[in-house]
Amino acid sequence: MITLSSDFGSPYPGAMKGVLSQWTDSQLVDVSHELPRQDLRQSAFWLRETLPYFPPAVHLVVVDPGVGTDRDAVVIRAGGHALVGPDNGVLLPTARALGGKGFELFRIETREEATEGTDRTGWPPRLASSTFHGRDVFAPAAGRVHEIGIDALDDDAGLHRLDDYESLRFPEAVVGESAATGTVLAVDDFGNTITNVPGSFVTESFGGSVSVNGDTVPLARSYAAVDPGELLVTVGSHGNVELAVNRGRGDDGFGLTAGEDVHLELV
Repeated sequence: MITLSSDFGSPYPGAMKGVLSQWTDSQLVDVSHELPRQDLRQSAFWLRETLPYFPPAVHLVVVDPGVGTDRDAVVIRAGGHALVGPDNGVLLPTARALGGKGFELFRIETREEATEGTDRTGWPPRLASSTFHGRDVFAPAAGRVHEIGIDALDDDAGLHRLDDYESLRFPEAVVGESAATGTVLAVDDFGNTITNVPGSFVTESFGGSVSVNGDTVPLARSYAAVDPGELLVTVGSHGNVELAVNRGRGDDGFGLTAGEDVHLELV
């Protein structure tokens, strides 16, 4: 299985699938091509919350604001999975979730000379474009990893171990007995505003209230526990404190977006 995730929207993922079909007849699964555009931290969050639910697979990920620069292209082997994408940190939270500290990185070598036709099964992959490495580098790499097998990744496969790489870690909330200060990690398509404050901070207080940046709102186990249009604080499926509006948008209701700080106090 090869999964595909990107911030491309449409139609660019079709070109990556075309390249992959020249390498393999493996099942291709679209995870999302609507990851937050050029937003590494939000994209990394959603990848971490999604990809570990798959059985061992090759995961092709392209959120790449540095495309065409000297940033490396990498393969990460972690927990029986392989993550293929740019060396900009977007893969690292998922790699840690899959393999803990036990993951390995490999650099993908590329070549610049042109080849005729549309056959893209040559290796190393060629830099046919400086703006679409998803098609020209990462899709061939994902196809090759699938072809040779995740367990067989080594220097002999045309991949070179990499010890120096870009990391990405989510900020940690400061949590006390009755107050916590954190950051909005992501906002989903419903407008639910996901913080880095662990859900354990509020789970013993469901049915009570919490102050969010000075405004007091109810703490509830589910969205429908409050009236439509009412603000609430809950714990999402990711295990973190989430700010929401029943049948509305939490980002609008709380006036918050990804990257902004939030202060919570149990009332």
